Amino acid sequence: MNERPCAIILAAGQGTRFRQMAGAEKDKLLAPCRGRDGVMRPVLEQVLVNVPVQVERRVLVTTPDRPQVVELAHAYGCQVLLLESMGMGHSLAVAVAACADANGWMIWLGDMPFILPDTAGQLIDALTEESISVPRLGAELGHPVGFGRSYGNALRGLSGDRGARPLFASGQVVEVPVTDPGVTWDVDLPEALFYRGG
Repeated sequence: MNERPCAIILAAGQGTRFRQMAGAEKDKLLAPCRGRDGVMRPVLEQVLVNVPVQVERRVLVTTPDRPQVVELAHAYGCQVLLLESMGMGHSLAVAVAACADANGWMIWLGDMPFILPDTAGQLIDALTEESISVPRLGAELGHPVGFGRSYGNALRGLSGDRGARPLFASGQVVEVPVTDPGVTWDVDLPEALFYRGG
């Protein structure tokens, strides 16, 4: 695709498992996290730092009770959508509707801080109007996931907590082999905050 897709960063989940371990008041998106560059930043900021600079249009979905998340998102040039999310599908549908004229969408999760910009760049390069691009690390599929323009209606039709993975069944999926362990590394538990690897 010639034009870059819109980046959608999903940051509306409550992180229940993380809070059970770290404390009910702890928001994992704001937890200190050492990035792959060795710099300590909040988890969400690590995600935003690693969205490729060429992706200028960015939409972040979060809940109204997170002013620090909103501040971070604005600092990295994101349009912020505030909603009481009914799940990932709902968040995705609202975000895609907000940038419906985009030339495709790349979906990042706000709790996956170790994805390298070059990895995302490979996925963007593999994306076409009719395809879904997804990283494959060994036997696992990961994030971010790219959706070409033709999937706009399907993405806007998502609801509840059902994400976009069901679209893979009928879509043209392009698996991009990667060696980046960040594509499958989420911060569900406090011990996952610190990257170990190359």
